[in-house]
Amino acid sequence: MEFTALVATPLFKFVLLPLAIVLARITDVSIGTIRVIFISRGMRSLAPVLGFFEVLIWIVAISQIMNALNAWYYYIAYAGGFALGTWIGMWIESKLALGIVSLRVVTQMGAEELLVELRRQGYGVTAITADGARGPVKVLYTLLTRQTLDEVIKIVKNYNPHAFYFVEDVRYVREGIFPKHDDRQFHLPIPRRLRSVTKKK
Repeated sequence: MEFTALVATPLFKFVLLPLAIVLARITDVSIGTIRVIFISRGMRSLAPVLGFFEVLIWIVAISQIMNALNAWYYYIAYAGGFALGTWIGMWIESKLALGIVSLRVVTQMGAEELLVELRRQGYGVTAITADGARGPVKVLYTLLTRQTLDEVIKIVKNYNPHAFYFVEDVRYVREGIFPKHDDRQFHLPIPRRLRSVTKKK
């Protein structure tokens, strides 16, 4: 069947075209979500490229909507693709695990064993004594690649299951100590300032 004949069929109008709009929206919104996250991480060299393809796909999808303003199912396809694209974009970003984060651990228990273990595995950790709401506490600061965050949190829970901790995104880093296996993070396109992070041998 020729394409012009296919366009005139109910199959194309009610199934194929709405499906194409959904897929186009999933693609462009996923790209847009990742683009915004790249900008927030300081990875601005890739953002314009992603933005080009994001808008190009969006124009293709919206042009189909404009050609059939009275077709409500096209609007449903458009909105559904947007919702799915947002979710998929966040899922992709979580799998990429880009960037550097700051982990802070506050504990009333002795943190010496935890401190020794983190440093033994190559993490740079700063420890200070502070006054908490319930008395003296130990506060540990460390910078991590997002790829290693889960394994470090497991170490914290292993040595102090009740420790209070929180994680913050870090846009730029100058100097720092990271384990050797974190070299994998620096094979990705990252800001020039982030490339200046050094790792202790």
